[in-house]
Amino acid sequence: MIDITSLFKVTYGLYIVCSGNETKGNGYISNTFFQVTSEPPKFALCCNKNNFTSEIIEKHGFFSVSVLHQKANSEIFGRFGYKSGRDFNKMEGMLIKYGISGIPIVLNESIAYLECKVVQKFDVGTHWLFIGELIDAQVLDETNDPMTYAYFHQVRKGVAPKNAPTYIDQAKLATKVKSVKLEKFKCTICGHIYDENKEKIKFASLAANWKCPICGADKKEFIVI
Repeated sequence: MIDITSLFKVTYGLYIVCSGNETKGNGYISNTFFQVTSEPPKFALCCNKNNFTSEIIEKHGFFSVSVLHQKANSEIFGRFGYKSGRDFNKMEGMLIKYGISGIPIVLNESIAYLECKVVQKFDVGTHWLFIGELIDAQVLDETNDPMTYAYFHQVRKGVAPKNAPTYIDQAKLATKVKSVKLEKFKCTICGHIYDENKEKIKFASLAANWKCPICGADKKEFIVI
């Protein structure tokens, strides 16, 4: 028997991965990026085949990785983690630097960035595993600690989006909303908390087509906490 909660004990970082150019760029939140060799430095990156960024990485052959810090605001996760770049321009309004390969690098909420050239690609089922050789890297902030998935999950109460390799169906961990008596509700997609005490509106009184303000999930995706 597999205890799903044991998967939360595996450590990961949280990053914004981008590719493209000044004309068209896109990015997503990743928690599966890690170093695999030292000479030369190479990194592995896992990306869902359905991700728009996956198409762009394949087209351009480069990707950037922005290392997020623990205090990163929720908006950055909503923008890059739970919405598709096919629907809107994720780069618009962001602080962007273009790397030596011409790809976008997100500087918002970041303490460092790395730029890699794709040298190999492996089919691992639902995802592509890209192997990138490091071509540039810079530290942006020495004062903040990097965000980890454990911190995001335990302290920030966030969860992995559906396209993430580490996504877990929250219905397996908690019961869907059945009562309007409790006062707090959690989005099972992004972890956003709807607190009736703060919102001043009963969750049950929200319109049927109401959406999560962070990730756009339907009202039915919330659970009682």
